[in-house]
Amino acid sequence: MNSNDLANGMAIKMDGKLFVVTELEHRTPGNLRAFIQIKIRDLKSGAFYEKRLRSGEHVDRVDLDRRQMEYLYQQGTAFVFMDLESYDQVELQKEIVGNLPHFILPNTHIIVCWCDGKPISVEFPLTVTLTITDTSPGIKGATATNQLKEATCETGLKTRVPPFIVIGEKIIVSTDDGSYRSRA
Repeated sequence: MNSNDLANGMAIKMDGKLFVVTELEHRTPGNLRAFIQIKIRDLKSGAFYEKRLRSGEHVDRVDLDRRQMEYLYQQGTAFVFMDLESYDQVELQKEIVGNLPHFILPNTHIIVCWCDGKPISVEFPLTVTLTITDTSPGIKGATATNQLKEATCETGLKTRVPPFIVIGEKIIVSTDDGSYRSRA
């Protein structure tokens, strides 16, 4: 495949390792040749790398099998998922699921990416809705301040929220960094 045809979310193979393209930018600096600057994530280690590819350079694309699965429960250090078509249960290790337990409750549907019959990564939604289980009381009249207070969500995720958020309220949280986005 030509490097000009790359897109975010594509799986590629470089140096014998599997990567997913997370960011991509075509650059044409002044009197130099055009190139593609990509940010890729190693699917085994989770590490991020930046690479510069020449325009038109050959890249090996890998087709991933994306399966809708249901997150059931955590068993020790493994996380149990069920395939919604075959009802087979699969245990995934922490290296594959990453920060999933902080954002997803049991019995939630999630997409698991497979390559060569092995699960290699989990696709997170951009945002999730969680309920606040613990936070300090709000300050009366503090609806327009820029100060944030610590709050704990039902999954155990600790985040910072505006002072008017109270226990039992549902909020929308970004799965990129765990930050508060808005009320649900």
